Amino acid sequence: MNIILLGAPGAGKGTQASRITETYGMPHISTGDIFRAHMKAETPVGIIAKSYIDKGQLVPDDITCEIVESRLAQDDCRKNGYMLDGFPRTIPQAEMLDGIEQIDAVINIDVDMSLLMDRLCGRRVCKSCGESYHVSRLNGSNTCEKCGGELFQRKDDNPETVSSRLQVYTAQTAPLIAYYTKKGLLINVQGGGTPDEVFVQVREKLDALNK
Repeated sequence: MNIILLGAPGAGKGTQASRITETYGMPHISTGDIFRAHMKAETPVGIIAKSYIDKGQLVPDDITCEIVESRLAQDDCRKNGYMLDGFPRTIPQAEMLDGIEQIDAVINIDVDMSLLMDRLCGRRVCKSCGESYHVSRLNGSNTCEKCGGELFQRKDDNPETVSSRLQVYTAQTAPLIAYYTKKGLLINVQGGGTPDEVFVQVREKLDALNK
């Protein structure tokens, strides 16, 4: 299966994508992870991406599409399919993807916008393994429960940038819901519960597709 995961920033796409890819044996392709790797290495693409991401804006379509197309051509995407997390984010990106790949399902994690600011501004990420936490469950700790690494707040998780990201999502990415609904590919799941509760919904939907 080739799957796309949709949802606003803070909806839990990364968590659900990791569970899906582990369960179904497919690679998790996160454009955010790809761009962060480029930014860390200070590649030309990383420098350009950083100038947009630090402002809460989307990286231009041509740069994003080029990186994704190159990644989907790799061998691990040809076996059991893949999970796209963070792409497409605009209609032009979706149209580009239609031209090179067949998508089997689009999972939309639906979360009330009022919950998203708190989720994102309270998020802390492990520098070592990338595990995410909310400050409400850390009890003042700054250590990852999974690997013992140091936790930090990403620059794009401050209130001003989060607000900008949500505005960008509403204007540019939310129309993808209508786009994939028309194609008969959209699967809605409610994302307000715990990660386990959300994954139960996701797995039920995907298992039904495989029957």
